[in-house]
Amino acid sequence: MELRQIRYVLAVAEERSFSRAANRLHLAQPSLSQQIAKLEKILGVSLFHRLPQHVELTDAGQRFVQVAQTLVDMSEGLEREMRAYAVGESGKLLVGSLPITGAYVLPRVLPTFTQQFPGVELQLMEETSSHLEQLLVRGKIDVSLLTMPISEPTLTIIPAINEEIFLAVPSNHPLAKRKEVDLAEVADQPFILLKEGQGFRTISLRLCEQAGFRPRIVFESTNIQTVQSLVAAGMGVSFAPKMITLAPGTIEPPTYVRIKTKPSRTLVVAYRKDKPLSRPAEAFVQCLIEQGGKI
Repeated sequence: MELRQIRYVLAVAEERSFSRAANRLHLAQPSLSQQIAKLEKILGVSLFHRLPQHVELTDAGQRFVQVAQTLVDMSEGLEREMRAYAVGESGKLLVGSLPITGAYVLPRVLPTFTQQFPGVELQLMEETSSHLEQLLVRGKIDVSLLTMPISEPTLTIIPAINEEIFLAVPSNHPLAKRKEVDLAEVADQPFILLKEGQGFRTISLRLCEQAGFRPRIVFESTNIQTVQSLVAAGMGVSFAPKMITLAPGTIEPPTYVRIKTKPSRTLVVAYRKDKPLSRPAEAFVQCLIEQGGKI
C-alpha cells in the first residue's frame, strides 16, 4: 500500500465521484479507478459502493478514511518539519489569517518579514477563526492569527493584539452623539452580526449576554465591512473592533461609540504544540506580536 494510493482514496471519498477526484488529482479516470481497485485487491475489501450517480464509502472504507487521513496529515507534517530543518531560511510558510484582520495587520508585518527571509515563499489562507483552528490542528497551515476564545487544547496560543470593541450605530441614531453608552440601552434595538463560525460573532453575543439581553438579529453577514455598511444605512446596530473603526472600508461609515465597560477582544498567534516552528515561522510570529503592540 502506497501513500499516493491512500491520497487517491481520500480524494474519491471527499468528491464522492471518481471523475471529479481524477480531475482534482490531474489523473485519467481509468488510471485512478485501476489504482483504487488494485488497493482494494491488496486489502481484500471494497472501499466504495459504486452507484450510478456517485460513490459511497463501505463500512471498511469509512474506517480506512478515518485512519488514512491521520496518516496523510502525519506524513505532510513530517515533510514540513524535515524541510524546515533542511532549508532554514528558505522554503514555504503557510499562514492563516482572518480576512479583515489580516488586511489591517499583515501589511504592517510582511515588509519586515520579507526583508529578513527573502527566500521564503509565504502563502496566505483567509478563513473564519473556527475553520483556521481546524486547519492548524490538521497541519494544513503552520501558524495562524485567531480570535479568542479557542477550544483546541493541542494549540500553543500567544496573545498578539488586544483591542477595544465599540458600538456601531447609524450616524442619525440618538446615541451617535454620546461619548459612551451602556449596552443595556440598545437591548431593544435590531442587531446586525456576523454569521455562525465567526469568532467576533461569539464575542458580540457574549457582550449582549453580559449586558442582560439576547440581541434581536435582523441581518447576518460573513463580512464585517458589510455589517458596518448595513449599520450606516440605518438597518440596525452592531459592534466593531478598534481596527475596523480606523479603517471601516465603507464610503459612509457608521458612528462608533465607546461602551462604558470598555470591552476588548484578544487576537492570538497559534500553532501546534507538537510541531516545532521553523526559523521563518518563529520570526513571523515575533513580527506579529511586535506589530500587535502598536495597534
